[in-house]
Amino acid sequence: MRTRWQRFKQSYMLYNFLRDPVAITSFIILAFLVFTSFAAPIIAPHDPYDSSTIDIMDAQMAPAWIDGGSSEFLLGTDAQGRDMLSTMLYGMRVSILIGVGAVCLQAFIGIIVGLLSGYVRRLDNILMRFADVQLSFSTYMVAIFIGAIVQTMFGVAGYDRVAVPLLIVIIGLAEWPQYARTVRASVLAERKKEYVEAARVIGLSRIRIMLRHILPNTLSPVLVISTVQVANAIMSEAALSFLGLGMPITKPSLGSLITAGFEYIFSGSWWITIFPGILLVSLILVINLLGDWVRDFLNPKLYKG
Repeated sequence: MRTRWQRFKQSYMLYNFLRDPVAITSFIILAFLVFTSFAAPIIAPHDPYDSSTIDIMDAQMAPAWIDGGSSEFLLGTDAQGRDMLSTMLYGMRVSILIGVGAVCLQAFIGIIVGLLSGYVRRLDNILMRFADVQLSFSTYMVAIFIGAIVQTMFGVAGYDRVAVPLLIVIIGLAEWPQYARTVRASVLAERKKEYVEAARVIGLSRIRIMLRHILPNTLSPVLVISTVQVANAIMSEAALSFLGLGMPITKPSLGSLITAGFEYIFSGSWWITIFPGILLVSLILVINLLGDWVRDFLNPKLYKG
């Protein structure tokens, strides 16, 4: 009997992936970025969280290849004297955690609502109207409302401690209707099929039918949405940081780094914003390219072999 690894090596998915240079390149770059971000405590030249190693006299130092630069700070330093390379690696880890965490929350809420709405017809109108109301509020409106309340209740220092889980909750609560609508559409198609009728006839409960039989057949569109939503969540965090509602400067993400350096971009210290911006665009781009490949592969009408 073949092992899962053997089945994977002989799968049609791997076969097509290995013949798509864009998908392979995107995956390699994404794997490298994720690895370096989570290995930041080991590979980063400096620790941006350790104030004892930061000297304000090193602030706004140019990259090493520019006059006035130092080989100690390859990509220069920011306005606080922190090494840009190290801060970007730590910041990218925060951005990825927020993006993945927010998408997990979106998917959890959206899948449950979509399953109940599509299978239990009495709940359909109630849940979908609730989703419509949620869609009428943008991510930024939800963030402004919740962020203002949290900062008022806990103060700036308290907000710093809860910033990451708070952003995950804010972005997750704002975007779950995308999953709910997609799952509901898939459930409406699946609930009329013979295997669902057979499960009802033998007396299986609604919960068992939804979770064990219908849910696995709705995961393909969920996977496609998730790849896109991770990129959207990372961009949402960057936008919220630009508005002053994202990560604090003491716990940088890519978005807060771009925001912190924006006021210096025309004064000569362009690297404080440009380098995190390039890294953010690269991260979003490779995720979207992989998402496009997954979408095309899982949709036979779009995939051309």
